[in-house]
Amino acid sequence: MKKININIEIIKKKISTFLKKNNNPLKKVKIIAVSKNQDIDKIKLVISSGIYEFGENYVQEGIKKIQKLKKYKNIIWHFIGKVQSNKTKIIAENFDWCQTVDREKIAILLNKHRAKNLFPMNVLMQINISDEINKNGICIKNYKKLAKIISLMPNLNFRGIMIMPSIKEEIIKKNDSYRNGSVIFDELKKKYQSIDTLSLGTSFDIEKALFFQSNMIRIGRFIFTNKIS
Repeated sequence: MKKININIEIIKKKISTFLKKNNNPLKKVKIIAVSKNQDIDKIKLVISSGIYEFGENYVQEGIKKIQKLKKYKNIIWHFIGKVQSNKTKIIAENFDWCQTVDREKIAILLNKHRAKNLFPMNVLMQINISDEINKNGICIKNYKKLAKIISLMPNLNFRGIMIMPSIKEEIIKKNDSYRNGSVIFDELKKKYQSIDTLSLGTSFDIEKALFFQSNMIRIGRFIFTNKIS
């Protein structure tokens, strides 16, 4: 399992090298370890490598890990799966971030259930940047309305957008998803002072995401498996 520590060092070096080589203006890139289906011992290894932010796709699985790792006070938990209305209360009560707010109802419910004694929940608006039928996220033509709604929620801290670019080869080559996401991010930054996060990259497109100014990378496979490139 110590391969995990090696993988993380490779990823960190890959990010650092790319930023320096391309004179990228990004000051800091957050690595979110996507820990779905991973056991506690593996997560502890990730923590030992200096990564304290974890992304979970499934509510019940995430809650079990949050409870088991309570002694690690520096951990920040991100919910990155599809948000169901009946799970908003438990997400609002236990997670620090929700990256997948894609409709008004979810924003309203997260705001309603976020306890007043907690800091406002950090949220990202998930955008279906390539308008794919089977992909989650709000469509491009409606994102401005949802952004305004989120920004008015007192118990939510509107931090930016989350995008899962298409994995279709012909779309990837055109870079349209990445470019459009970067443009929308810049537009929102100009309008809302709280906006500072573009969550775009994953294991398979780290450098491309960095090129288009993503400052939050969600990595699962390259951390927890033995295959990394």
